[in-house]
Amino acid sequence: MKRIHLSCFVLVCILFQSISIYSQNRAIDSLENVLKTYQKQDTIRVNTLNYLAFYNYRNNPPQAIAYNDEALNLAKTLNAKKFIAHSYYIRAVVYTEQVNFEVAIKNYNKALEVYNSINDLNGLKKCNNGLGVLHQYRGNYDLALKHFKETLSISEQLGDNSNKHSYLYNIGNVYSETGEYQKALENFKLALENNIKNRDSLGILNCYNSIANVYYQQSNYPLALNYHNQSLDIAQKSKDSIGIFQSLINLGNLYRFQGLNDKALSYYNRAHAIDNAKYNVKNITALKNNIAGIYYDNDELDKAITYFKESIVLSKEIDDKVNLATALNGLGFAYFQRKDYATALSYFEQALNINLKINQSYDLMDSYHGLADTYYRLKTYDLALENAQKLADSSEKHGLLRHKKNAYGLLSDIYGKTRNYKKAFESHQQYKILNDSIFNEDNIEKMTQLEYEYKYKQALDSASIRELKLTKTVQATSQDLQKSKRNYLWAIICVLLVSIILGSIIFSQRLKNEKSKTQNVVMEQKLLRSQMTPHFIFNSLSVLQGMILNKEEKKSIQYLSKFSKLLRITLENSRDKMVSLSQELLAIQNYLTLQNLENDTFNCTILVDEAIDVTLFEVPPMLIQPFVENAIEHAFKDQTDNKRIDIKLAYTNKKLLCTIADNGIGIDSVKKSENKNKSSLATVITAERLAVLSKDYNMEGSVTIEDRKKFDEQGTLVTLVIPHKIIAIS
Repeated sequence: MKRIHLSCFVLVCILFQSISIYSQNRAIDSLENVLKTYQKQDTIRVNTLNYLAFYNYRNNPPQAIAYNDEALNLAKTLNAKKFIAHSYYIRAVVYTEQVNFEVAIKNYNKALEVYNSINDLNGLKKCNNGLGVLHQYRGNYDLALKHFKETLSISEQLGDNSNKHSYLYNIGNVYSETGEYQKALENFKLALENNIKNRDSLGILNCYNSIANVYYQQSNYPLALNYHNQSLDIAQKSKDSIGIFQSLINLGNLYRFQGLNDKALSYYNRAHAIDNAKYNVKNITALKNNIAGIYYDNDELDKAITYFKESIVLSKEIDDKVNLATALNGLGFAYFQRKDYATALSYFEQALNINLKINQSYDLMDSYHGLADTYYRLKTYDLALENAQKLADSSEKHGLLRHKKNAYGLLSDIYGKTRNYKKAFESHQQYKILNDSIFNEDNIEKMTQLEYEYKYKQALDSASIRELKLTKTVQATSQDLQKSKRNYLWAIICVLLVSIILGSIIFSQRLKNEKSKTQNVVMEQKLLRSQMTPHFIFNSLSVLQGMILNKEEKKSIQYLSKFSKLLRITLENSRDKMVSLSQELLAIQNYLTLQNLENDTFNCTILVDEAIDVTLFEVPPMLIQPFVENAIEHAFKDQTDNKRIDIKLAYTNKKLLCTIADNGIGIDSVKKSENKNKSSLATVITAERLAVLSKDYNMEGSVTIEDRKKFDEQGTLVTLVIPHKIIAIS
C-alpha cells in the first residue's frame, strides 16, 4: 500500500524578536494595568496597545485586532509616522497568523511605504522578515528566500547580530521545504544554540519542531520523535495552545508512518479538541489531511475522500498551496485504490502543477509516483516511464531511499512490459539493493534499541554482582574488625562525624549570614520607602490646611479630589519594590497638576528620549518626585513669573539618567539663605535609597545637585542615575 506524505505543520518563525512565552501572562497583566492608569493619548499608549496586540496574536486574534485598531487610529491622529508604520506591521502579523494572506500583504506594503519614507532600516528589516514568513507559509519559497536574504543584508548593514538566529532559522525552513536537508539542519542547530543561550522558549520550540521535521522527512523517526517530545514539553509548560496543537499533529504523523494508526488518531483527536486552533485555518487543513491519511491506511476510502475534499475547500479559501497539493495527491491515491484511474490521474496532475510552482520536493515525488503508477495501469507506458524516471532522479537528488525504491520498482515493471529486459533486470537489481538497504536501516534501528536494552540490563546485572561482592567484603571486614581493629574503626568514625558536624555548622552559619545580608537590604529599602511616603503626605496636607484656613472652599475641594487620586497611585507604587517607568511618570504628572492648583505660576515639561520605551523599564518608586517637590518649594523664592521645571529622561551606556532642571535662584543661594546644618529630608532619604539600591541591583545609582551658574545658566540641576530593570521583550 502506498504511503501518502502529509506535511508536518511547523510553526514558522518569529516575526518579532525573541520573546519568552513563559512570561506572557505576567506581561499582559502589567500592560493592561498601564493601559488603565495611563489615559494620556500619546505614543506611549500606542506602543502599549500594540504590545498587547502582539501578545494576543497567537491565542486570541480578535482581541489582538481590537487593540491594534485603537493603536493605529491614535497613531494617525498624532501623525506619528513611525508608530503608524509599526501599527500596520503588527496588523500584518495578526492576519498572517489567521492565514488571511491578502490583507496581511496589504498591511506589510503600507508599513514598508512609511518606513521607506522615513528611511527606517529597522522597520524595513522586520517587514522583509515578515513577508518572508508569509510567502513561506503559502509555499512561495523563492520569494520567501529573497525576503529573508534581504532581512539578513539589512541586519549586516546595521551591524546588528542580535537576531541573526531568527534569520538562520527562517532560511533553514526554506531549505527544509525544498529538500536541502543538510543545509536546513545546519541553520536550525545554529539557531537552537542561540535560543537555548537566551532561554527563548518559543525559539527553542520552533527549532525542535523544525529539526524533527527534517528527520521525519528523512524517515529517521526515533530522532524526530525525540525532538517533537521536547517541543511538546516546552509548549505545555508555557501553555502555548498553538504550539501544543502543532506538536500533537507532528507526533501523530510519526506514529502513523510507523503503522500505529490508533495511537496516531489519539494524538490527532487531542489536537482537534484545542479551541484556539480554529483561528488558524491552515491548522485545520493540515489536521484534516492527517485524519484522511489514517482512513486511507485503514482502507476506509469513503471517509478519506470526504476529509481530503474538505481540506481542499479550506486550502483554496486561504490560498494554502502546500496543504492543497497534499490533499490532491491524497485523493489521487484514494481513487487509484478504487481503480478509478481517470479521476486519480486528474488529481495527480493538479497536484503536480502546484508542486512544480512551489518546489515542494516531497509532495512532488508523490505526484510523480502516482502518475507513473496510474499511467502504468492504463498501459500508457511512455508516460509511465517518464514519470518513474523523474521520481528516480528527484529521490536520488534528495537522498530519499523509499521513494527511490518505489521508482526502481516501477521502472522494472515498465521495462518488463515494453520488453526492454536488460533495463528491467538492472532496475530490479537496483530495487532489491534499495529494499535491502531500507530493511537493514529498519533492522539497525531495532537492533540499536535492543542493544541499548541489553546494555542496560547488563549494567543492572553487573551492578547486582558488584553489590553482592561488596556485601561479602563488608561482612568479612566487619568480622576482622570485631576481632582486632574495633577501636581503630571507632576512631575513624568519630573523626568523620566530627568533620561532618563542623562542616555543617560552618555551612549553616555562612548561609545564615548571607540570608541576613539579603534581609537587611530588603528591610533597609522598605524602611526608607516607608519614610518617603509619610513625608510626601505631610507636605500635601500642609498645603490643604492652608487652603482651608484661607477659606478657599472650592479650591480646597478640588485639591482634595486630586490629592486622593495621587495618594492612591503613590501608595500603590510604594507597595512594590519596582514599578513601571510609565506609572512613575504618571504619578509625577498628577503631582504637578496638584501643585499648580495651589499656585498656577510654573510650567513643567517631561521629555523622554526616543530610545526609552517607558512600558518596558522598571524603576524604584518615588525617586524623582522629591526633587520636583524641592524645586517647587525652594527654587522660586521672590520669583513671581516664568517659573520652569524641565524633567528629561535618557538612556546611554546602559544607564538610565534623569535630570530635573529649574530656572530658580540656584542651590548655592538656597544654602546661603537657609540653615547650613539643615538639609531636605526627601533628598537625604533618596540619597540613602540609591546607595542601598546600587548594592541590591549591582548597578550604579547616584544623585548630583549642581548650581547652573557653572554652565552660565540660572537655577539648579539635579542629575539622577537610576537603578533599573528592562522587561525582556524583543
